[in-house]
Amino acid sequence: MKIHCLADENSAAGGFIAQMRDINVQKDSLRFRNNIKRLSHILAYEISKTLNFKNITVTTPLGKADCSVVSDKIVIASVLRAGLPMHEGFIDIFDDAENAFLSEYRAYNPDGKTFEIKFEYIASPELDGKTLIIVDPMLATGSSVLVAMNGLLKNGRPSRIHFASIFSSRQGIETLKNNIEPDLCDIWTVVTDPELNSHGYIVPGLGDAGDLCYGEKI
Repeated sequence: MKIHCLADENSAAGGFIAQMRDINVQKDSLRFRNNIKRLSHILAYEISKTLNFKNITVTTPLGKADCSVVSDKIVIASVLRAGLPMHEGFIDIFDDAENAFLSEYRAYNPDGKTFEIKFEYIASPELDGKTLIIVDPMLATGSSVLVAMNGLLKNGRPSRIHFASIFSSRQGIETLKNNIEPDLCDIWTVVTDPELNSHGYIVPGLGDAGDLCYGEKI
């Protein structure tokens, strides 16, 4: 298992992150969703470097050219609803990917702070021998991603699993590390934030990604 944090190096991603964090800029939901897509393009490109490739020959208007293309069968899986723009960003890069969608939510206990992840719905292709990429903009406690993974694995065993997030907490990364097969999985994130608050939100983070993408829910 490898943990990849793209913010370890300076890049254009830093500007997108700054806009997503900024309490004034993030009021523009279209820009917020577009920044998720742009960062997803970067993550997908970096993940692509670890995949398997094959050589093909294509015909151009002036001759023939040898090209290298991804040979892995890829499935992109996202958790509704915040995962939708990230999902769209990944399939921009992986044209031939299959798709999986899951519905989960936090069911808070009477104390208003602790919660359980409730899993309601999954639509997924068969996964045996494929490369599974689970995308979620926020890796907070890690609980929802683990519930998603366990739900998906009922549809087969992938050859490789990549967890991709934009914002991750240290606690969330540790939770994944302690609950996944190290020889099967890699973790990817753009930035890692130091802590969670009492409600399980990433600090400093950016707030609720789903609300910022699509509006507040009741």
